Amino acid sequence: MLKMESLSLDITNGSGDVSILKNIDLELENEKFYALTGPNGGGKTSLARVIMGIYKNTRGKLYLDDTDITDFNITERAKAGISYAFQNPPRFKGLKVRDLLKISANNGDDTAYARLRAVGLCPQDYLDRECDNSLSGGEVKRIELATVLSRHSKVIIYDEPEAGVDLWSFEKLLNLIKKYHSRGGVTSIVITHHEKVLSLADEIILMAEGEIKERGNRDRMWNILQGDFRCRWQQNCGGDEDELECYRQ
Repeated sequence: MLKMESLSLDITNGSGDVSILKNIDLELENEKFYALTGPNGGGKTSLARVIMGIYKNTRGKLYLDDTDITDFNITERAKAGISYAFQNPPRFKGLKVRDLLKISANNGDDTAYARLRAVGLCPQDYLDRECDNSLSGGEVKRIELATVLSRHSKVIIYDEPEAGVDLWSFEKLLNLIKKYHSRGGVTSIVITHHEKVLSLADEIILMAEGEIKERGNRDRMWNILQGDFRCRWQQNCGGDEDELECYRQ
């Protein structure tokens, strides 16, 4: 179980202290599929990055299977079993895909071959390519997914897999996420605005203004997302069709 107790994140800017996350109390059960959704700027990615250890929380506690990991750094959290797939994965000029996969899994080429095949990429076409801007958004996301899946994590956070990729690439990514989750042994947390992802979740968590506003099963949460909260979400998204995908019937 991943458990958060009064998890908070404050930052200081020119106007003073700003609360990004406000006393998050949340328990996520093992092997469930969670969709984390809500307006832009609501704290979803910040929460994910606090869980991963990219951001250091200001207050509160974080537990993984009864182990207090609040003071663990990124490497220690990865070893404990948490992985994070970025919305916009970093690119590394001069680093070959083969070497990135070796570093992430600490294994040889056999694993690299298997991981690329698992995400639908031909190893011969990609192992010696650099992880740079020559890769498309869909390609770099699938390569990152290959590194994430090689770790056999207990918890995987996917930050908006639909962002920056075409429809075909998104379908491929979503199928990979579904397939890996169905094998068992992993808790999946997907930050998303997309109806297809929301429809897969065991539970949907609605986040806004740095707080957990609602959580529940698909049917209950779908009514909430289609109801009073819709107006604020639409205003926040500015009518952008990609952001409002979850409202399509």
